[in-house]
Amino acid sequence: MRVGATDKGICLFDFQFRRAVEGIMERVERLLDDKFVEADSPYFSILEAQIAEYFNGTRKEFDVPLHLTGTPFQKSVWEALTNIPFGETRSYKQQSVVMGQEKAIRAIASANGDNPVAIIIPCHRIIGEDGSLTGYSGGLQRKQQLLDLERRFSGKFMQAQLF
Repeated sequence: MRVGATDKGICLFDFQFRRAVEGIMERVERLLDDKFVEADSPYFSILEAQIAEYFNGTRKEFDVPLHLTGTPFQKSVWEALTNIPFGETRSYKQQSVVMGQEKAIRAIASANGDNPVAIIIPCHRIIGEDGSLTGYSGGLQRKQQLLDLERRFSGKFMQAQLF
């Protein structure tokens, strides 16, 4: 994973080999008017502990401070994603209805794909309307693994198909 932080919180937590990670990093740098430099942040240890708790099944919500960079619309999509409960999924269409923007399914899907903070902002909980897995920055196999982990620790059944 690639991790970045400002003095306000985590601004990047994404898969190292994601094709779009460089573009997301450039967007974050442009909007913050700053460059990523190798350094330590007190937020990194908080993030590491919370991610470990998530994978151990003891954390279902994150409270590590975030410093999100994006348009107001993107930020609203990312905020809405954090309201999808652990162990549940929604389709893009369901998410657009919840957000009160039923006609904006494609724009919501695009903003979902621009999420700079994987797992914590749970874009992996968005699936196709037919229950199938759809695009995910970390790949469909990782998406399935995250959904399986949440299903195991929540006791909820989630339907997802790889093909």
